[in-house]
Amino acid sequence: MTIRQSAAALLAAALLGAAPVYAQAPAQEPAAQSLPPAQVAPATEPGQTPPPAAAASETMPAVDSSRLPHDLSPVGMFLAADWIVKGVMIGLAFASLVTWTVLLAKALELAAVNRRVAQGMKALVAARTLDDARRALDGRKGAVPAFVAAADAELAYSGDALSPEGVKERVASHLSRLEAQAGRKLAIGTGLLATIGSTAPFVGLFGTVWGIMNSFIGISNAQTTNLAVVAPGIAEALLATAIGLVAAIPAVVIYNVFARAISGHRGALADASAAVLRLVSRDLDRMATPRLSAAAE
Repeated sequence: MTIRQSAAALLAAALLGAAPVYAQAPAQEPAAQSLPPAQVAPATEPGQTPPPAAAASETMPAVDSSRLPHDLSPVGMFLAADWIVKGVMIGLAFASLVTWTVLLAKALELAAVNRRVAQGMKALVAARTLDDARRALDGRKGAVPAFVAAADAELAYSGDALSPEGVKERVASHLSRLEAQAGRKLAIGTGLLATIGSTAPFVGLFGTVWGIMNSFIGISNAQTTNLAVVAPGIAEALLATAIGLVAAIPAVVIYNVFARAISGHRGALADASAAVLRLVSRDLDRMATPRLSAAAE
């Protein structure tokens, strides 16, 4: 082998040895530029996602349990209510007390006057003249004895009146006024029932609106919509409406019962007035018979 051939063989061997080095150099540059293992964020597995309740508990403010009402009974809600709502509740409770007081008083009064009218009607039916009825009802109280006394007084005032029809008309007018007076006296107190029945629900509604306003203000101050904070205030507000209905419903029912009872009593008074007028007419006819006989002679 010549010197020229030996040099060419050495050059070829050198080139073949350097080729792997140049081929591996580009593959090592990205590895040098990659982040170190400590800085690479680990992949999050699907099963490791935090539950929604934990996330919600981190975002919602904690509620102070000492500020929450613990007594949710009607008395406890009344004591925890605003002073205006307390005033509404006290007023409605007083209205309910008035309703039941009127019920007791008017029931006793109606029973007494109906019994007196029934006894007076028995005396009027049994009497043949106005004097008989006056003697039978002497010393008794009530509308029927007043009717008989008024008719007897009108006959005495008329004296020897020539027109019996005029006497009857005056007696009927007086008796009608006595009937109206007795009806008005018996209706005393029923107006309170009508007023309570018509206004108590609206008063309770006012207390409810005021209480709900305070509940919303409390929600704003607490900066939470937790049901434990919202529900007690709304329950206190609704308690005012409940008390208003408790006061109004019995008042309306009792008023209707008394209205029918008073109407029936006025009918009984009208019957008694008609019985007295019959006795007056009978007495006038008896008084007119001798006059006609004397005039004929």
